[in-house]
Amino acid sequence: MNKQIRTRACTGTALALAASAVLTACGGEDTSSATAKAKDAPRTKAVAVKDPLVATFDGGLYVLDGESLKLAKTIALPGFNRVNPAGDDSHVLVSTDSGFRVLNAAEQTFTGIEYKGAKPGHVVQHAGKTVLFTDGTGEVNVFDPDDLEGGKKPQGRTYTSAEPHHGVAIELSNGELLSTLGTEEKRTGALVLDKNNKEIKRNEHCPGVHGESAAQGEAVAVGCEDGVLIYKDGEFTKVDAPDDYGRIGNQRGSDASPILLGDYKTDPEAELERPTRISLIDTETAKLRLVDLGTSYSFRSLGRGPHGEALVLGTNGILHVIDPETGKVEKKIPVVDEWQEPLDWQQPRPTLFVRDHIAYVSEPGKRKLHAVDIASGEKVTSVTLPKSTNELSGVVAGH
Repeated sequence: MNKQIRTRACTGTALALAASAVLTACGGEDTSSATAKAKDAPRTKAVAVKDPLVATFDGGLYVLDGESLKLAKTIALPGFNRVNPAGDDSHVLVSTDSGFRVLNAAEQTFTGIEYKGAKPGHVVQHAGKTVLFTDGTGEVNVFDPDDLEGGKKPQGRTYTSAEPHHGVAIELSNGELLSTLGTEEKRTGALVLDKNNKEIKRNEHCPGVHGESAAQGEAVAVGCEDGVLIYKDGEFTKVDAPDDYGRIGNQRGSDASPILLGDYKTDPEAELERPTRISLIDTETAKLRLVDLGTSYSFRSLGRGPHGEALVLGTNGILHVIDPETGKVEKKIPVVDEWQEPLDWQQPRPTLFVRDHIAYVSEPGKRKLHAVDIASGEKVTSVTLPKSTNELSGVVAGH
């Protein structure tokens, strides 16, 4: 929470002021007078936001101070936008209609860096690399997030899937790249490429593959409609669900635990299944445990604490802190009012974002955002925003 944020001059603001003076002169004001006023005007510098958070709303983005939750800036941006950490202490990736755009959240401005492509999808940070998957093209882009610092597009690795699909990819510390397999109609599994993008492993026993997570020991899992597929030490291992259809489409991992947290759905015909059970997958033993929380949750409800705690925000308004080793719910922290997951996945609902020892939880129905200390269970601070928010993320360095 107390990472150092670099403060930089906001030259764009100074240029905008100068341009404004010129435009005024064209409107009839004495040019020399306008120039003098521009010179006399104090130069403004961007005040860097500390550990910024970024929340989307209908029409734009809110950039907030991560400690006080004070609203630092509102950025207009039409359309349905998504946000993810870029992997350093300043930037956030914004998924727009045209592709991934890089926002310098600390300085509250877009950098101009963009990875264009239809249907920008999953963003993954692991082993010092950030990986983007563009669903509409099947393109994978890998870069070092520290290279965003200069405001220029990083030199990085690229790979294009055989066919576009809703996929995900992750680069391991040894340079291997795991990427999903599929088409627009059907997704089947994953493959692994070496540093030269040559295929070295493949497994197509993961129907409906979706999502990824990495556990302690660099065990990487992707979700299937009948369990999970784990890649570790150069080999794939399938962990079967106890049901014929047991979909684990969203997972959260932690470097502090070999056990992954996943959702768990069993009704393939449901318009929207509201599950009450979560899955805990041990990547060392390839065993899967189900835990019934007694409340439903959504795909934006899952998180991990600083010590590997499994965190689930229930529709009963409670943040459940779960021991992944035993499956025991060790703490129940009331955070928001009861809520129900909307049928449309793009519609707002309470969302969980975890950074260090703080769980940030949005409450769209009240236009609120809360910060909760996971260890003490205390609500550190809350803020009311001008509009209801949808997605919530922030800078997260050190991956």
